[in-house]
Amino acid sequence: MRSGLALTLGLALMCGVMPIPASAMAAEPTLFDRGNLVAWCIVPFDSKNRTPADRAEMAERLGFRKIAYDWREQHVADFEKEILEYRKRNLEFFAFWSVHPKAFELFAKYDLHPQIWYMFPSPNAATQEAKIDAAVQHLLPLVKQTAKANCSLGLYNHGGWSGEPANLVAVCKRLREQHGAKHVGIVYNLHHAHDHLTDFAESLAAMKPYLLCLNLNGTNPKGPKILQLGAGSMDLAMLKIIRDSGYSGPIGIIGHTNDDVELRLKDNLDGLDWLLPQLAGQPAGNKPMYRTR
Repeated sequence: MRSGLALTLGLALMCGVMPIPASAMAAEPTLFDRGNLVAWCIVPFDSKNRTPADRAEMAERLGFRKIAYDWREQHVADFEKEILEYRKRNLEFFAFWSVHPKAFELFAKYDLHPQIWYMFPSPNAATQEAKIDAAVQHLLPLVKQTAKANCSLGLYNHGGWSGEPANLVAVCKRLREQHGAKHVGIVYNLHHAHDHLTDFAESLAAMKPYLLCLNLNGTNPKGPKILQLGAGSMDLAMLKIIRDSGYSGPIGIIGHTNDDVELRLKDNLDGLDWLLPQLAGQPAGNKPMYRTR
């Protein structure tokens, strides 16, 4: 008599379908798994000023598989090295901050299609409708450029009119419906969300159809602006809202404090690991001893 596994395989072959191995099904990361986390703000905010090789090695050691790359002018010369170091370690060049012609040349050379995270200026117009129109017109050249490069364009909240969830949604909706820009979405940062803590569930629900990445932060209602995960009084509540929203996209972990970025990332990962059992209804363990201020 054939075993259950052999019988299943035989039936699958008869039907022309191979079963998916259990190991492959288990490999799909869930929302807060390491494989779904994106390391963000790890280049110009690193007091150690790591090289591309050092940074890639650090990300791999910490368990990240996705990197969102932010930069300053002094990093342009290293764009290609960064790409190559990630490739050596099978790290995903997941997102790129703002725009630079050299970057788009390299994306074409290496067949890369990262999300482009862009903070567009708050428009100077008299009415809400005029502001949406002005924002759309400002963005259209980049919308076309990113579409040509097969890159998603993430509108990035950083305060002001252009950082308001309702306005981000309105601009995305207009671009998608009137300009066919299905690749345009939103990248939302909790360290720029303090004005929307009381209505975060509603804001997240509105943004969810457009959300490309959600970057976590330790959160207190009155600040400071940036805290380690687990150090904020609202952190568990925010994670519950995110989980219950049904959002299933990437989750960013930030290193945005000009400390040794490895220590800051470790603090945030430790805070996340401390919060997750509580999110599952288990008792809180010992709170992390943070390494950075």
